[in-house]
Amino acid sequence: MITSTAPAARTLARRLLPLHIGVALQGLILWVPIEKLFMTDIGFDAASVGAMAAAYAAVVPLLEVPSGILADRWSRSWIMILGCVALVISSFIGGLSQNVIMYVIAAMILGVYFAFSSGTVDSIVYDTVLEETGSNELYEKWIGRTRAVESAAFVFSALVGGVLAQYTSARFTYFATVPLVALAIIGFLRFNEPRLHKAAERVNLRSHVALTFRTMITSRAVLRVMFLVAAAGLLAQAVFEFGPLWLVAEAAPAALYGPYWAALVSTFGVAGLLIGKLNLERRLLVAVLIILSLAAALLLTWTSSLAVLVAAQVVLGLGLAIIGIHAGRLLHDAVPSAIRAGVSSGAGTLTSVLFLPFSLVFGWVARENGMNWSGFMLTGAVVIVGMLLVISIRAGRGLAPAEVAAPTAKQEALEVTQSANELACKQLVELVADYLDDVLPPQVRARFEEHLAGCDGCTTYLTQTRQIIAELRELSAQTQGGSGARLR
Repeated sequence: MITSTAPAARTLARRLLPLHIGVALQGLILWVPIEKLFMTDIGFDAASVGAMAAAYAAVVPLLEVPSGILADRWSRSWIMILGCVALVISSFIGGLSQNVIMYVIAAMILGVYFAFSSGTVDSIVYDTVLEETGSNELYEKWIGRTRAVESAAFVFSALVGGVLAQYTSARFTYFATVPLVALAIIGFLRFNEPRLHKAAERVNLRSHVALTFRTMITSRAVLRVMFLVAAAGLLAQAVFEFGPLWLVAEAAPAALYGPYWAALVSTFGVAGLLIGKLNLERRLLVAVLIILSLAAALLLTWTSSLAVLVAAQVVLGLGLAIIGIHAGRLLHDAVPSAIRAGVSSGAGTLTSVLFLPFSLVFGWVARENGMNWSGFMLTGAVVIVGMLLVISIRAGRGLAPAEVAAPTAKQEALEVTQSANELACKQLVELVADYLDDVLPPQVRARFEEHLAGCDGCTTYLTQTRQIIAELRELSAQTQGGSGARLR
C-alpha cells in the first residue's frame, strides 16, 4: 500500500485546502450554543423541542438519498453549495421567529441543509485520497483533519456565539451567521472535486437509482455497516440535540452554554486527530471505547452536578465521534465511487428515520419523568451501537475494500524508479472511462496496460468498474424492456 509520504501529504493538503475553508466557514453557526435558550424564550418546552427535532428529521429522509444520487451524477461541490443556501435561509428565518410554528419552519429548512451535507464531505475526501494516492490508507487521517477543521469552527462559533448573545441578544446570533455561511460558497466553488465517481459509463437515472437502492437493500455487508452508521449517528444527534436540556433542567447560567457547547463540539476535532493513531481492529481498544461511552451515558441517569453532566456528555460525544469516523470508512470501503454519496446518504436517511420516533419518545419521557430518566434511553442506544460495532469489525476483518487502486509491494518498488513516461495510479483512474470506450491513443493505451500488468490494485479497480457498468446496462435493458412491454 502507498504510505503517507511528505509529497503525498503536501499534495492532499493543497487540494483539500479550499474544501477545508468552505467547511470551516459553514461551521460558523453562531446561534447553535444558545439555540435551546432562545427556543425556551419563544415558548418551547421539552415536548415541543422533541416535536421540532422530529419535524426536521422528517424532512431529511425525503431529500437525503435523492441529493446523494444527484451528487454522484452531477457535482458534490454544488450539492454542498445548495446546502449552504439552505442553512442561510434557515438561520434568517430562525432569527425572525417569534413563536414555535415559525421556528419549526426554520428547522425544516435546516433539514434540507442536513440532507444535502450528509455523507457528501466524507465521499469527497475518500475519493480525493484515492485519486491522489491510489489507496484508502490515508482516508481516516484526512477525514480526521477535515473533522478537526470543522470542530475548530464549531468551537470558535460556540465561544463567540455565547459572548455575542450575552452582549447583544440570542436573536442577533442568527442574523450574524448568515454572511459567514454565505462565504463558504466561495471555498466550495474553488475546490477541485474528484472525478472518480464519473469514471464509470453514464447511464439513465432510473438505472442509477435502482443500483443504489439495490446495493443498500440486498448487500448484507453494506446493510450491516449502514445500521452501525445510523445507530451511532442517532445517538450522537441525540446528545447534541437534547444534551443542553440537562443544563436547562439544572438552571445553568447563560454564560455556561458557550463553553459547554465548545467542549461538546471539540470532540469532533479531538476524535479526528486521534482516529489516525488508533487501531479499532484491536479488541481491547474497542472494549475500552464502548465501556467509557456506556459509563458516560449512565452518569446522565442520576447526577445533578453541572460539571459531571458536561464531562459525561463530552466523553460520550468523543466516543461516538471516533466510532462514527471508523463506521464511515467501513461504509465507503464497501461501495464503489459511482454510488458512494447515494449509499452514504442512505445511511443518513436511516439515521433520520430512526431518530424521528426516538426524539418523540425522548421528549415525552423528559417532560413526564425528568431528564435523568431520558438518560436510560441513551444508555440503551450505546449498548446497541457497541454490539453493531463489534459485529461489523469482526465481519469486515480480512476483507478487501470494494474499490481501492492500491499498488502492491512490487508496484511500490517500481514507483521509486518510475520515469516521466510511466503512468501513476491516480492518472489511470482518470483514464478508465476512455480506456473502456477504446478511445485512448495507442501510446497511452500501451502505458495504461503496462501499469495494469504491475499493479494488482488498479487491475481490481478496472474489473470492478467493468462489473458496475455491466450491472447498470442490465438494469437499463430491463427498464427499457419493461417500458416496451407497457407500450405494447
